[in-house]
Amino acid sequence: MNSPNGYRRESSGGHPPYDNPAYASTHKRAPRNAPVRLEHTLSEITGPRFAGDLPAPGEDDLTHFDGGEALGERIIVTGRVLDEDGRAIPHTVIEIWQANAAGRYAHAEDRHEAPLDPYFAGIGRVITDTQGAYRFMTVKPGAYPWRNHHNAWRPNHIHFSLFGPSFATRLITQMYFPGDPLLDLDPIFNSVPDRSARERLIAKFDIEVTIPEYALGYRFDFVIRGREATPTPG
Repeated sequence: MNSPNGYRRESSGGHPPYDNPAYASTHKRAPRNAPVRLEHTLSEITGPRFAGDLPAPGEDDLTHFDGGEALGERIIVTGRVLDEDGRAIPHTVIEIWQANAAGRYAHAEDRHEAPLDPYFAGIGRVITDTQGAYRFMTVKPGAYPWRNHHNAWRPNHIHFSLFGPSFATRLITQMYFPGDPLLDLDPIFNSVPDRSARERLIAKFDIEVTIPEYALGYRFDFVIRGREATPTPG
């Protein structure tokens, strides 16, 4: 059912619980009291608005940085951003961040003993077009250990942040790759209770997006809010 001023309430099981026993760090950050349910007001269903000069040229291509070319398997990630009724959401900001091909982030807090790539910053940004479409060129991120439990490894994944047309449509999520054997073992991916919702986190290989002899193509759509909403693990 729609809120009088806003969006449909999302179905149960489509998003992870705040406190997930298998995901250790959620114990520290999960709220101790039940959430307070509030009706949407203009504060939640309007804005934000971004300057017309965003993003800067080249922010959609992570394979080139600081005068060099990143190492690793080049991939294209593309898709559309849709609302709960399947309509395109144009002119919305999408940001991504990810590990390099060796499974290491270009961040001072990442101490994984994998090599850094001086030509890969691991961040990018685009704005969707009038049809809600976006496209990134990047490299496939590597798996990496994360010490949540014995012999814990994160699957290959890319982080996404979407602002949507309003504050109530803010979305932070992760995209995974088909056929990854680590998915069945990953507490973050499996923190989403509903199986069909988890499958919405896995990109689809697309030969039509693939550039011959250069980069493999993947398609990943976002649905902001509603029963088919993209889950928010992590």
